[in-house]
Amino acid sequence: MVIADLKSLDTSTLVDKVEASLVELLQQKKLRVGDVIPKEMELAQTLGVSRTVIREALTRLRIMGLIESKKKKGSVITNPDLFGMMSKSMNPHILDQETLKEIFEIRLVLEIGMADLLFHRITKNDIAELRKIVNNEPEATQYHLFNIEHEIAFHGKLYEITGNKTMKKFQKMLLPVFDYVHNSGLLKRQPMLKMFVSHKELVDILETGTPELFRNGMRKHLENHFARLFD
Repeated sequence: MVIADLKSLDTSTLVDKVEASLVELLQQKKLRVGDVIPKEMELAQTLGVSRTVIREALTRLRIMGLIESKKKKGSVITNPDLFGMMSKSMNPHILDQETLKEIFEIRLVLEIGMADLLFHRITKNDIAELRKIVNNEPEATQYHLFNIEHEIAFHGKLYEITGNKTMKKFQKMLLPVFDYVHNSGLLKRQPMLKMFVSHKELVDILETGTPELFRNGMRKHLENHFARLFD
């Protein structure tokens, strides 16, 4: 028999299949956050497997944050922490170079794309806080010096202003990766500044400009970083 004629083998375990079946079953029952899921015995009978297999599959769902155990109620559907598991593996020291660069790109794209949220939700108090942050920063020199503390303070405030809690959590994970990649030597040497827009100028745009001006300003602010990613 020619090897090419062999059909691909299903290497998934019984627990893998039951895990997928459980998720599908819960969707079919249209269960929502807080709803109690069926007991182990009922699930075992429905899926035609042992309670041991069901128990292991349920453990996986708990680890993923899809269900949790409640006293006197059993297992209930929960609202998973989208970045809980991801944050544990988001260690730049154990990620390969391609993944690090792609994460680096995600952060840059996010900050250019947040313009509309910022202009919709920013307040005079937010502008005042941003002014305080930029007043403590050194002037930009011929080469823009990336400083993780300044980045956390300024860009972290921007994420806070968006009011998007999920985006804020994501930012907390991305900044250490951004700092690591910046200083790791993985990227091309930092080019000379051409049309650099400072944090202070970004605040000016937020106060008197438009979302489109902010997108362009942020793009120029991050130009030196993009230049290190793309040819």
